[in-house]
Amino acid sequence: MTESFTEHVAAEVRARRAGLGLTQQDLADMAGVSERFVRFVEQGKPSVQLDSLTAVLETLGLELRLATRSSEAAKALSGAADVEEPGP
Repeated sequence: MTESFTEHVAAEVRARRAGLGLTQQDLADMAGVSERFVRFVEQGKPSVQLDSLTAVLETLGLELRLATRSSEAAKALSGAADVEEPGP
């Protein structure tokens, strides 16, 4: 089973925070978010605000990157882009 996006972010944030010797409250204060928000991120809660998540990641020296996925939906979309529309 593959790790979900939220689980991956949660694990990375937890590991980085612990590696820097910060408490959840320390990180929250530095990032300008609540301790509760940091806790939610580290628990992998799926409904977090992107701007707040970005502040936490930036505080820890992490960044969020987008990459092309190889899911069925992505394959279907790329296939649809390759199909030419019929001419008149």
